Amino acid sequence: MAQKMTDEEWRAFVSHGTRTGKLSTVRADGSPHVAPIWFLLDGDDVVFNTAKETVKGRNLARDGRVALCVDDDRPPFDFVVLQGRAALSEEPGELRYWAARIGARYMGEERAEEFGARNGVPGELLVRVTVDKVLAQKGISE
Repeated sequence: MAQKMTDEEWRAFVSHGTRTGKLSTVRADGSPHVAPIWFLLDGDDVVFNTAKETVKGRNLARDGRVALCVDDDRPPFDFVVLQGRAALSEEPGELRYWAARIGARYMGEERAEEFGARNGVPGELLVRVTVDKVLAQKGISE
């Protein structure tokens, strides 16, 4: 039977390895848009970057509501859904710093600066989501 994760458990779960998130944003017509993202937790915030002109970038600029799902698709199946509001920044130093940290998580420390340089440029957004709701379950199939 599924069990609720503790605060410590869900934070460790979403931060483990290179799990990607599936980010849902709101389109102009109110329909959902879902896209995979690389991300990090920073305290109570989720941090990621995206190009300003992507569907998710445009959606976030118009309506900051998001939901992020992170799951383990192997038995016994666990998942975390985080909901909140996004704040956007184009500040170059901040953008490059976080792009490098995110690159380190997913591509390794040796490539962190490469990803910081690639994704910390004009036309990119730093997205910081303040999490206000967490649904976290473990052992779904037990």
